[in-house]
Amino acid sequence: MRWYLTGVVVSGFGTTAMWLVSGIWVKSLTGSDSLAALTAFALWAPVLLGPLLGTLADRVRRRPLLVVLNAGMAGLLPLLLWVESADRVWLLFAVLVLYGAQGAVHEAAEQALIATALDEKRLGTLNGLRMTANESMKLVAPLVAAGIHTRYGGGTVALLDAASFAVAACVFALMPVREARPTPSGSRHWWRETAEGVRLLRASPVLRPLVATGAFTMLLAGVNGAAIYAVVDKGLGHSPAYAGVLYAVQGAGSVLAGLVTGPLLRRVPERVLATVGLALFAGAVGVRALPYEATALAASAVIGLGLPWVLVSVVTAVQREAPAEAVGRVAATANTLVFAPNALALALGAALVALVDVHVLLPLLAVAGAAWAACLVAGKGARAGAVRGAG
Repeated sequence: MRWYLTGVVVSGFGTTAMWLVSGIWVKSLTGSDSLAALTAFALWAPVLLGPLLGTLADRVRRRPLLVVLNAGMAGLLPLLLWVESADRVWLLFAVLVLYGAQGAVHEAAEQALIATALDEKRLGTLNGLRMTANESMKLVAPLVAAGIHTRYGGGTVALLDAASFAVAACVFALMPVREARPTPSGSRHWWRETAEGVRLLRASPVLRPLVATGAFTMLLAGVNGAAIYAVVDKGLGHSPAYAGVLYAVQGAGSVLAGLVTGPLLRRVPERVLATVGLALFAGAVGVRALPYEATALAASAVIGLGLPWVLVSVVTAVQREAPAEAVGRVAATANTLVFAPNALALALGAALVALVDVHVLLPLLAVAGAAWAACLVAGKGARAGAVRGAG
């Protein structure tokens, strides 16, 4: 667990830095809020191929796969040193798409490795610690990245990210895990194996509502994320680099969320924790529309608290419910269903930011999120009443 969490911390630092700086980088070169928002879309778009990419995580041993994925990104990122003007921004977008594809496979392999290496009762705790380790980088990486970009440019941040991937590859290579070679499926047909992951998810009464809640939450989060630069610029009157401050505060909320997730999941079902997380997230998004720095910082902290509870609930439920030989496929399918709306919403949000005032857009998102959370509570109560009546 220590080796694994070390790898998460190292790679999470570089990924968070690059994710933030890519938007600032494009904004600085082009002056466009919409293009800056599209950098996040480029990172998330490959999640649409998640079920297909996740099949790879069930075909090979997961630890060596993680080593190869991290080493590959370490070699790719230095290409971004060439991005020095607006006419070369296309290269940054191309690398970000490959970055996202690597991340989809990496996430499926990580979840499958955890599910097969740990006792079921410890999954919630480790997923919470993993969230804490990963999200704690938002306390440091955004500020460091924004400062490095301002002083030395985005290329230096790309080199920093490449170094973090190289270190993560070494850490995963040294991780003392005994992992059996995956048992081949009967058909060894890529599309049939992928479809099996979809079938297993659809057949689970536990996973279906959780994944749907995660998908809706990330739909809202995508539009909210696309609006961040408009909030910073038009709402607070700061430069784009101030987004790093908001993300750092959000990271603080996520650290707290990760620390308490394990104890909470030992006391309440994943569905309850996901409902509470969505309600907190929705309320904070609405508050972010207020043109005050104090409320913007508070809203970022609450977003950081609520959003991870939804995501960790989905991940933990998948690891508990999916068969060991298919965790990679089911996890990748769930990730696609949860995060594909985020990718689409980032693109939609880039257009909405140009058409709808952010002080109107964000409260609308808050109302939608609160309504979904209320429906989850009402639906659970109705089913419980039906069961009592049948008894």
